[in-house]
Amino acid sequence: MSFDLKLHAYRLLREEPFFAALSRKIEKKASQAIPTAGVRVNPDNGHFEMIYNPEFFASLPDDQVRGVLKHEFYHLIFEHVTSRKPENIDPMKWNIAADLAINSHLVGELPDNCCMPGVGPFEDLPKGMTAEWYLANLPEDEEGEQGEGEDGEGEPQEGDGDGSGSGGQQENKDNNGDSKPGNFDDHSGWHDDSNDAAKQAANALAKERLKNAMKEAAQEASKKAGGWGSVGQSVKEDIIARLQSKVDWRKVLRYFIKTSQRSHKSSSVKRINKRYAYIHPGKKVRRQAKIAIAIDQSGSVSDDMLEVFFSELNKLAKLAEFTVVPFDTSVDQSKIYVWKKGKRQKAERVMCGGTCFDAPTDWANSNSVDGLIILTDMEAPKPKACKVQRMWMTDQRGAQQPYFQTKERVLVLDDK
Repeated sequence: MSFDLKLHAYRLLREEPFFAALSRKIEKKASQAIPTAGVRVNPDNGHFEMIYNPEFFASLPDDQVRGVLKHEFYHLIFEHVTSRKPENIDPMKWNIAADLAINSHLVGELPDNCCMPGVGPFEDLPKGMTAEWYLANLPEDEEGEQGEGEDGEGEPQEGDGDGSGSGGQQENKDNNGDSKPGNFDDHSGWHDDSNDAAKQAANALAKERLKNAMKEAAQEASKKAGGWGSVGQSVKEDIIARLQSKVDWRKVLRYFIKTSQRSHKSSSVKRINKRYAYIHPGKKVRRQAKIAIAIDQSGSVSDDMLEVFFSELNKLAKLAEFTVVPFDTSVDQSKIYVWKKGKRQKAERVMCGGTCFDAPTDWANSNSVDGLIILTDMEAPKPKACKVQRMWMTDQRGAQQPYFQTKERVLVLDDK
């Protein structure tokens, strides 16, 4: 039977835009040397590639072809092919654990006898866990079992074509002669523990390319309704979180405060004028930032967030004078206080209610401050423009699912 991979790629474009966008970045090679399909890093050019046997795909119904393609792409998304593999672990255990983690998201879409949580020997395992969790909780009689898609040593078998690895879809039986669940795809390209510098460089290059490909796919998927297709919410959040640049929010906060400083100049006879020495007095420059700290008082801003934020502000109080502005739908003038340089303050909640970001913005626009920092969960409509620098401090959820989009700096507050 003939098999046209391009046709199925087109169907992905219509039904699974995220996977389709990612698929365009993955090289694909047909080969008879591999009995099913598998993904790996090409050691020669540092590209991810999927090698597949057309006869295997031709034997599957269309919905299972789509499921297998998504399964292979999930291996890349979850980094099973590169940096995630634990050290000093039997490859077969990791193969099974990785498939269990992926197949939780592909129920009813894969060939029979795949490794599936809640089914057969894995009936006591819940769906939706990580590969590391499954690795630690594999049933004893499955640990180290050889599944479909691997031979005992993970060595390539004989065959024609340009694929790598194999191991294959060999018959895997239990003591009663019944088929046992196993790896229906090929993982033999994952387990090269060589310290060869060229292979390590190719691996690092492939990871960087994959990150860029996933970022483009995520951006494309987010532009249209249903663009993420069948990708579950938890997986979507995990993908977005891993694509975000990791920044040290403490360093950015310090930089924001320093760049908000204004210069106050006054004459001083104690300083020599560089242009008219001993004729005119010099200039004394005093730099001090006045920063408004607007604290969202809604209940969804946790006490932990307040504690972490105030702990860091206590360290930065020597650089600036903070004016703490508690707000909900308005600013209560009686609750505002000035945090003098060098003083320490305790985090406290003094109001409750909804959230309106126009309230602290109006306050900053009408008062003499150099910058505005808003600690919030981002769950309110977009506010009006601010006359001074404005920055947002929030938690991981607030950054991933903001109520509005902004080009201003948004920092994820954590305790690390």
